[in-house]
Amino acid sequence: MIAREHLDTAPIPGGDELRLFRRALKGADEYSIMLGRIELMNSRLSGSEEALATLACERLAVKNPRILIGGYGMGFTLRAALSVLPPQAHVEVAELIPAIVQWARGPMADLSQKCLEDSRVTVTIGDVANVIGKAERDYDAILLDVDNGPDGLTHDANDRLYSMAGLATAKKALRSNGILAVWSSEGDNRFTARLKKSGFAVEVKTVSARSNGKGAKHTIWLAANR
Repeated sequence: MIAREHLDTAPIPGGDELRLFRRALKGADEYSIMLGRIELMNSRLSGSEEALATLACERLAVKNPRILIGGYGMGFTLRAALSVLPPQAHVEVAELIPAIVQWARGPMADLSQKCLEDSRVTVTIGDVANVIGKAERDYDAILLDVDNGPDGLTHDANDRLYSMAGLATAKKALRSNGILAVWSSEGDNRFTARLKKSGFAVEVKTVSARSNGKGAKHTIWLAANR
């Protein structure tokens, strides 16, 4: 077993902290971000984060889409979005924890592949809920991967994104036919029901955690603003 190297620690709201680890493997280093004993992210598990972007973007029918991504993570969703979006698109990334962006530009630069420097990208350090709250018909898609899903794990305040009030705010921030896409480690029938009650047309997709189709299954909601 190859030992992990502890690279950095960052505080998060609520008094907890995230820890970044790297393991030197043949071909490419493996990165993981931990909350206590819980592994929140691993660089080998990118499939569902990529699907969050590709499934949402393929449903857009505009030439110059404007997209908001809540939670940078390890950059898989952003990189996947950039790979399919046109040159005139604009992607705003809202990340609550400054260290996540610092790690992307520092110890994980080989993983991020300079996606934050793409001319289509702007980065906002702050709560994505605040960004959504200030918007009115600004976005063609909002992609949320800010926690373990609608059942908050790392930040209790994330619940306001997934409540009825939060969904109403997201609906107001989306343009006509805009897509609210939400990633989760597991399904949640109550959240599906809230989306439908909020007036969204809802698709629920089950996707693989790994790009090769193997491993655990995650859930993505694709909610269209009709």
